[in-house]
Amino acid sequence: MKFSDVPGLDDVKTLLTEAVASNHTAHAQLFLGVEGSLNLPMALAYANYLHCENKGEHDACGTCAACYKNAKFIHPDTHFVFPLSNVKNDKDEERFKAEITKSWRAFLTEQPFGNLDDWTNYYGGEDKAAAISREGSREIIKTLALKSFESKYKVMIIWQPELMHPSAANGILKILEEPPPLTYFILVSNASERLLPTIISRTQIVTVPLLEDKEIESLLIKKHGVEEERAGKVAQLADGNLNLALRLLEKPDDNNTQRFIEWMRACFGKKYIVLVNFADEYHALDKLSQRNMLSYAMNMIRETLLHLSGANTINRTRGEELRFVQDFSKVMTVSKAEKSFTLMNDASYHLERNGSAKMIFLDLSLKLSRALTTN
Repeated sequence: MKFSDVPGLDDVKTLLTEAVASNHTAHAQLFLGVEGSLNLPMALAYANYLHCENKGEHDACGTCAACYKNAKFIHPDTHFVFPLSNVKNDKDEERFKAEITKSWRAFLTEQPFGNLDDWTNYYGGEDKAAAISREGSREIIKTLALKSFESKYKVMIIWQPELMHPSAANGILKILEEPPPLTYFILVSNASERLLPTIISRTQIVTVPLLEDKEIESLLIKKHGVEEERAGKVAQLADGNLNLALRLLEKPDDNNTQRFIEWMRACFGKKYIVLVNFADEYHALDKLSQRNMLSYAMNMIRETLLHLSGANTINRTRGEELRFVQDFSKVMTVSKAEKSFTLMNDASYHLERNGSAKMIFLDLSLKLSRALTTN
């Protein structure tokens, strides 16, 4: 993977390439980003750039032997540590390692923007908590004790280090602080608050932000042939998460705009029978559609709040959505918008923890009806 394969994030790319050019690359870096950020693809592109034999000012060449191997994730001097659940059924440890490594490379090739859930589903570890075991730290130390095979550098990418067993996390502290010469650690995390402070203190943090709506929209139009109107809606729903945007493309249009408008009208009109029917329809949706509906609703409340505040320059709505926000703002107040957002966010929290979708949505609807109609 090259930097050009990672959309947007030009500031981060420049930071990394300039550090290499000036020979000021930190030996341990923490690529930090929230769920949905492209910190893993960025780490892969960075490792490729380090190994590239004919690197340019802004990117790897893409044609040398090192780039060819990195494109298939088989470069002998790029090493990976990643979380696994307890799926080891093969008594032959070496054969198991070979199989899981093969699966990892295939996953990176097929789903370069995938997340932890995608990975566990890919290798068959669903419904089991994934973690980096105590043996993982020993494997890191053992691997990096060897000389590099082809490249000047050795690169160790640790994905989701927050899922390390405490013993494993403590086990890498010394080598993280004093790695072998020309060895680089790249830790790729979505939750720095779950990392040991002693690990954070030994790394240089590289913040990888979410993509802008326009960057996702442009990619969907140019690379996936999506119509502009749908690309805009998907980008807004994805809220910077490219992986989510690509998953949304696989689903038919949920028509959340019309559903949200009718829902809000029923809440304002205290049409309780209609709200009960809405709860039944919501319950019939799949999990992703349920989450998307609440996410879309929270986005619309946010847009309404922006309109109320006069911050129209950063408003993301258009067409039918914009007209509704303008009308909705006439009967909304800042306090009502704040209360509505909090209720929706709480409902999303309970939904993520496998609460009954029907009960959650009906309870939310009744509370929204009360909040929106109380002065």
